[in-house]
Amino acid sequence: MKLHVKKGDTVLVLSGNDKGKQGKVMSVDRKSQRAIVEGVRIISKHTRPNAEHPQGGIIKQEAPIHISNLMVVDNSGKPTRVGRKLDEKSGKLVRYSKKTGEIIK
Repeated sequence: MKLHVKKGDTVLVLSGNDKGKQGKVMSVDRKSQRAIVEGVRIISKHTRPNAEHPQGGIIKQEAPIHISNLMVVDNSGKPTRVGRKLDEKSGKLVRYSKKTGEIIK
């Protein structure tokens, strides 16, 4: 199943406590249709001491957010819907901005 959000995209959060924030997508889980966005939906995770964190304690980290609450920001910096079309040069399916018509890398 194709999703409108990919790893590396800059996205705008449409709803929730972080509404209006922008961030870069760090990972996408296609099965649950959730993405982890840098600086969005920060949670406090309580951890025991381990090799990574010898002291343990409370760690702030990003939690997954549903992709329906995200909108891709195109190269011009404006949020846009995403469409797919065949590229004339390569013959491959590419994503494009429905607002400006330019191809999203």
